[in-house]
Amino acid sequence: MNDNIKQIKDPVLSIRNLSVSYDKGKYAVKDVSVDIKRNSVTAIMGPSGCGKSTLLRAINRMHELYENIETTGTLILNGKDIKNMPTIQLRRMAGMVFQRPNPFPTMSIYDNVIAGYKLNGISLKRSEKDEIVERSLRDVTLWDEVKDTLYKKGTFLSGGQQQRLCIARALAFDPEVILLDEPTSALDPIATAKIEDLLVTLKENYTIILVTHNMSQAARISDYSLFMYLGELVEYGKTNDMFTKPRDRRTEEYLTGKFG
Repeated sequence: MNDNIKQIKDPVLSIRNLSVSYDKGKYAVKDVSVDIKRNSVTAIMGPSGCGKSTLLRAINRMHELYENIETTGTLILNGKDIKNMPTIQLRRMAGMVFQRPNPFPTMSIYDNVIAGYKLNGISLKRSEKDEIVERSLRDVTLWDEVKDTLYKKGTFLSGGQQQRLCIARALAFDPEVILLDEPTSALDPIATAKIEDLLVTLKENYTIILVTHNMSQAARISDYSLFMYLGELVEYGKTNDMFTKPRDRRTEEYLTGKFG
C-alpha cells in the first residue's frame, strides 16, 4: 500500500483486495485496495474498459443484480462491512448517479426527489416530504429554478437540470458517499461547469467518488485520483501530485495522451 493511502486517517470507505469477475478467471477489477478520504472528491480515471465503473458499482453492490458476476474482497463503509448490510441500507448510504440523466419519466420533480422513500416503502408525513424535497433541491442549486413547477414531470427539465435532479434524489437519503459514473459526459459545457461547481460545494457535507474520462475535469475538481489500467489500481494519491509528478510510467503516458 502506498504512502498516500497510509496518510488517510478515519477513511469513510476502506476497500481491501477487491476483485470483480464477469466470467470465471476474467477480472474486470483485480485486487484493488484503497482508502477514500471523508469530505473529498476522488476521481477514478483510466482508459475505457479498465474497470472504473465496475469498481464504482461494487461499492453499493449493484453487481448483485447480475448472477454471473463474482465479487471478492472487503469494503468497509463508515465502519461497517457492506456485505453484512441490507442492500436498502447500503444504497441509502451510497447513492448512485449515472452517466445519462434518468429522472423517473412518469413522476413529477417533487416525487422524483423522494422516490427512494416510496420505492423502499418508507412512509413520511407531508411536512417531512416537503422538507426533504426543498433541502435536496437547494443542495443542488435547483430549488429556485423549479419551486413553482414542482408537480411538472422531471423530464421537462433541461439535461443539466435533470442531472442535478438525479443528484438531489441521491441526496434525499443524506448518504455518506455519492457515487457518480461520468455524470457530465452527456451534458454541454455550461451544464458541466454547474455540476462541477456543485460537486466542489457538496464535499463540505458528503464524500464524492467520481468516474471520469475527462482528465481536465479530474484536475479541476478532485482532491484525490485513482488511475486504473486493465482492472488494476496503478496509482493513487493527491490529484495535484499525480498530474505533476506521476510515479508510474503508465500514469504519465495516460495523462500525456499516449494512450487511452
